[in-house]
Amino acid sequence: MPLTSNNVLPQSEPPPQPDVNRLFPVFLKLEQLHVLLVGGGAVGFEKLSAMLANSPGAAITVVATWFSPELRLLAERHPAVQLREQPYHPTDLVGHDLVIVATNDKKLNLSIKADATRQRLLCNVADTPAACDFYLGSIVQKGDLKIAISTNGKSPTIAKRLREMLTHALPDELHDVLQRMAVIREKVGGDFAHKVKSLNAVTAELTGGPAYESPAATRWRKIATASLLAFASMLVFNILSYYFTWQQVWDVASSSQTFYIFVAIGFGAQLIDGLLGMGYGVVTAISLMTLNISPAAVSSSIHTAEMFASGASGYHHYRFGNVNKKLFKVLLIPGVLGAILGAFLLSKFGEQYGGYVRPFLSVYLLLLGIRIISKAFAKPGPRKKHKKLGFLAAAGGFLDSFGGGGWGPLVTSTLIAGGRTPQYVIGSVSVTEFFVTFASALTFFATIGISHWQIILGLIVGGIAAAPFAARLAGRIPTRWMFVGVGLMVIVWSMWSLRKLFM
Repeated sequence: MPLTSNNVLPQSEPPPQPDVNRLFPVFLKLEQLHVLLVGGGAVGFEKLSAMLANSPGAAITVVATWFSPELRLLAERHPAVQLREQPYHPTDLVGHDLVIVATNDKKLNLSIKADATRQRLLCNVADTPAACDFYLGSIVQKGDLKIAISTNGKSPTIAKRLREMLTHALPDELHDVLQRMAVIREKVGGDFAHKVKSLNAVTAELTGGPAYESPAATRWRKIATASLLAFASMLVFNILSYYFTWQQVWDVASSSQTFYIFVAIGFGAQLIDGLLGMGYGVVTAISLMTLNISPAAVSSSIHTAEMFASGASGYHHYRFGNVNKKLFKVLLIPGVLGAILGAFLLSKFGEQYGGYVRPFLSVYLLLLGIRIISKAFAKPGPRKKHKKLGFLAAAGGFLDSFGGGGWGPLVTSTLIAGGRTPQYVIGSVSVTEFFVTFASALTFFATIGISHWQIILGLIVGGIAAAPFAARLAGRIPTRWMFVGVGLMVIVWSMWSLRKLFM
């Protein structure tokens, strides 16, 4: 007779492996227990320090015939610690919940362990794993986050090294994350299923999913998007209505095959720039030069069109969670000021002075591109903390306007070469680039006006169309190939600039 679901016998657990750590980890509220520590020397001081570091208010009685000065000083700072300068006696166990033995007399240690066992007390004997009922693990703490490491008594040295590594690797901000998660848990309403769904949306970003947005943030993001589109539409309308009639624009868009070539160039350039954080200028410059367009027209068209393309790219990077807000704030103001200064000097003194900047930038970027590619295949090392990021942004903004390009290759490649995550560098630099190119474009408008609107319009249409695809792909390509792509783009840009110097 077949068994039904009501009379199926439960499956037994597989037998434990013979050579594995069978310890059951437990976190004790030590300040609600009474601990007896026997031993006042170096080992006793180490055990007492470990307990008080995690539970400063723990009630600990220390029994020893002698106390080290360090132990006495530590006990003075913790009123709940009592020192009894006397030989150990079995009656010392009365009233305690845990026993830790740390004398230098092994025979005495085992005798205390036997007394504790008879009174059914858990006991830890220092440097004698076989006599221990529990071990004191190495502790990693980041606020409310606490991790205990155990090697089953085999190697305290390895446990210590792991503690040092995790302490360095885990960010201090984890404490703030836990505090916010506790607040979110209290604020989330509804039944259990709704709470799980809401918390899943909040934590999805930690595992590479879409960034969480509260209803208020979503509402303001939509308002900001509508405002940005309205501003861009107004700007385009004013520029076109001042210089051209709508009939002229329609005639070019509907009949000119060259216009669609400009759209394709803008699409490809923005796809590369949004994906790698650089390359818009070099791709458009190389492509337009092959169409026998004058260098002056190329330069002015790129700067004007890039304002719209970078705005769309930055918005989508922000939408997909690729932006480090702290890095963005550091780069923004210096980058804008550098761009304004570069555009003003170029409009006043001519492009011939910009040629003095290009050789230094090109050689630097050539070496940097080679370094980035070599880094892609090297073993990961510690991340370098960049100093003077404001100066880097100012130099990038200045060179982008005055030297005809260089914001992405200089700023993005420098940050990535230092070990920062490419996805967030590219997103942050792309958002900042909109404000940099916007400031540069306004400066050019005010000083030299606008020309070659057919090229500009085609590049804008293609760039805006490519922006969401590039932002989506920025977080999906393996880091190694991101490094390779960035390195190759930097080398191409620098070689193109050097080639122009000798032609």
